[in-house]
Amino acid sequence: MKIAIAGTGYVGLSLAVLLSTKYEVSSLDIIPEKVSMINNGVSPIEDAYIEEYFRKELNLRATLDYASAFENAEFIIISTPTDYDAESNRFNTSSVEDVIEKAVKINPGATIIIKSTVPVGYTESIRKRYKKENIIFSPEFLREGNALYDNLYPSRIIIGDTTADAHKFGDVLKDCALNNPPVLYMHSAEAEAVKLFSNSYLALRIAYFNELDTYAESKSLNTKNIVKGVSLDPRIGDYYNNPSFGYGGYCLPKDTKQLLSNYDDVPQNIIESIVKANETRKNYIAKTILGSHPKTVGIYRLTMKTGSDNFRASAIQDIIKILKKSGTKVLIYEPTLKSEEFDGCIVVKNLSDLAKESDIILANRLDKSILHFKNKIYTRDLFERD
Repeated sequence: MKIAIAGTGYVGLSLAVLLSTKYEVSSLDIIPEKVSMINNGVSPIEDAYIEEYFRKELNLRATLDYASAFENAEFIIISTPTDYDAESNRFNTSSVEDVIEKAVKINPGATIIIKSTVPVGYTESIRKRYKKENIIFSPEFLREGNALYDNLYPSRIIIGDTTADAHKFGDVLKDCALNNPPVLYMHSAEAEAVKLFSNSYLALRIAYFNELDTYAESKSLNTKNIVKGVSLDPRIGDYYNNPSFGYGGYCLPKDTKQLLSNYDDVPQNIIESIVKANETRKNYIAKTILGSHPKTVGIYRLTMKTGSDNFRASAIQDIIKILKKSGTKVLIYEPTLKSEEFDGCIVVKNLSDLAKESDIILANRLDKSILHFKNKIYTRDLFERD
């Protein structure tokens, strides 16, 4: 069986590697450098399991050519980005529709699987638009830096359809998993809601422990003691409770905003508060830093978490904007950046220069390389874990 996957971000690439352990996989991307890296056994993203699996025998080939990728494929999986558009108040799904149009022309018999995150009701509307019933939504629940691991050991597999094609795709995913995950089949809109509500709950949990930390720090209390005391309750649990500068990354900011827009005609209080709480947290962090009147603030990493090379929509970037607006000079240390400047800030190439030139260093997450300069660090990372 041949499977085509459009998109080589952490969702698409992890799926390509997962499925190529047992099936023929054609991975499509529009960036020649990514295609070349994949075909040479080099991961274009930072993920320890993907890097390990690239050293194994995989039935995986990357291409820039849509026809080559889609021809003879039984399943065409779409994992292209759907960024949130603030003007339209919804995801920008144009990349998904572009792939669907090409897939329908090149291989009309293929079953199309949407892995990109979309609004509730989107898949049903797209089936009607293209007069094609075998378009299925199946969400992913992956952590950046651990995407392949989460595909190998999924907590659950959600398939937004109940047809024979849907069950066949569910069997494919379960066949490649190394555990025995539950597979749930449901209406496409229900599956879309599962994705948005899952990520919004994670954002809610992050926002909750961040607000706990804001309170404790403001009242000169020990956040760590409070978090430990709260988290020992088994109904709450000791996870997703490490304070940060705010939630960010590919999914949580856009998914919470999209879910909120889906509540347009439905009463709610909590969902809107999740979105607002994140802005409040970033403003609090920036105000705390500015309260010590630094002339120069150093930023240790733009990335959201250890083991990831992604810093898209990271909370620290909004904090940088607030600091710059106040007239504070900002320096950035981010080894994944090749340029000498980022968003109007100088990029320094080594930590010694960052420490020497900065009055305060902001570190969303700590690691061994920065601890030598601990006397200058401001962080809310209390447990040194994501």
